[in-house]
Amino acid sequence: MERHPVNQLTVRGLGDELVRAIRRLANRDGTSLNRAAVKLMRRGAGLDDRQGPDTVGSSLDHLIGTWSDAEAEEFERALRHFETIDEAMWE
Repeated sequence: MERHPVNQLTVRGLGDELVRAIRRLANRDGTSLNRAAVKLMRRGAGLDDRQGPDTVGSSLDHLIGTWSDAEAEEFERALRHFETIDEAMWE
């Protein structure tokens, strides 16, 4: 069986304290929660904080937090029809 590198990982049981730390780091650095979590994991593993080959890029980080509430609601409204499951398609 060939092994492939893991580029995504679901982590459960972080706990409130760690989630708050991730949020604080993301807010402080003006970055995403994902990038902040990866940064903390790299530090915890004794690796440097620089972006490695498996780290999500930062090219869109400048857009974080730039939408107004009205723009975010408009976007959510546009996506709502994707939440409906067409049961006939799955028969």
